[in-house]
Amino acid sequence: MVRIGTRASTLARTQSGLVADRLTEVTGLPTELVHIRTHGDVSTEPLAQMGGTGVFVSALRDALLRGDVDLAVHSLKDLPTAPPEGIALAAVPPREDPRDVVVARDGLTLGELPQGATVGTGAPRRVAQIAALGLGVDLVGVRGNVDTRIGKVRSGELDAVVLARAGLARLDRVEEATEVLDPIQVLPAPGQGALAVECRADDDLVATVAGALDDPLTRACVTVERVLLAELEAGCSAPVGALAEVAMGDSGDELWVRAVALSPDGTLSVRRSASGPLEDPEGLGRSLAAEMLAEGAADLIAPET
Repeated sequence: MVRIGTRASTLARTQSGLVADRLTEVTGLPTELVHIRTHGDVSTEPLAQMGGTGVFVSALRDALLRGDVDLAVHSLKDLPTAPPEGIALAAVPPREDPRDVVVARDGLTLGELPQGATVGTGAPRRVAQIAALGLGVDLVGVRGNVDTRIGKVRSGELDAVVLARAGLARLDRVEEATEVLDPIQVLPAPGQGALAVECRADDDLVATVAGALDDPLTRACVTVERVLLAELEAGCSAPVGALAEVAMGDSGDELWVRAVALSPDGTLSVRRSASGPLEDPEGLGRSLAAEMLAEGAADLIAPET
C-alpha cells in the first residue's frame, strides 16, 4: 500500500486523488490518502505575514521523512525553491491551465466591475498586477478554501474573488468563473497549475513514480519559472509572476517564458520575456533573472516578513 500524504482540504484531497488514481492505473499499486494538517491550514494569518514559503509544505515533508507516508502531493507553486535534504521531486504530472480567473457577482468581468468594487485575493502577486491595471477596484485580503472564497461573493460580502483556474478545473467548477485573465495582464505564480509529487530520495519508489506520473515538458516549464524565482531571491508569496511554455522555434520545440516583478502596489515593474532550448530550462531561468536583476527587479520585491 502506497501511503500518499495530502492536506485535508477538498482541493488538496482531489488533487492527491488524481495522483493516486493515475499511479494505480499505471503501476497497479494500491494507494491510500493520509490527511496531514499544515501550518498554513491552521493559521488565520495572511500568507505574507506567515512568511509564505513552505507554510503548506513543511508538515507533509516531515511526515514523509518520518516514514508516516510514502509520497507527498503539493501544489507546486507552494514549494520553496531550495531543494530539501533527503527528499526528491519524483514527478511533476501534466499541468492544468495555469491562468488566474475571476469569480464575480452578476457574471461580470474584472473590467466591468464598478469603481470601488471589492475584489478578494490574498496573493501579493495578484494584488500588484491588478492594481497596475488601474481599474479602481478595492483589493481586499481573503483566505480560505474555494468554497469560502466564492461564498463571500455569493453572500455579497465581496464583489469578486481571483483564484487559480486549475483549482476550479480539478473541482469541476470552471463554469463558476466569470473571466479567465489573460497572462498579458496578470501572469500566474511560478508553478501555478502544476502538482509536485515528492518521495524520500533513497526510496526505490522514486523511479516508479517518475515513470508513471512525470511529464517532461511540464517539468521543463516549471523548472524555468522556479529557477527564475530562486535567482530573484523571491519567495512564493512575493509579487513575481512567470509563465513558461513550449513553443515551436526555428529548429524545433523551445521554451518561451514571460516574467514580471512588481512593487507591492503595482506602480513599478520589470517585465521581460526570453526563449531558450528545451534541454536547458535552468539556464533560461538564470539568464532571464539576470536581465531582470540588472533592471532593478530585486529593489521592487518587498522582503518577506
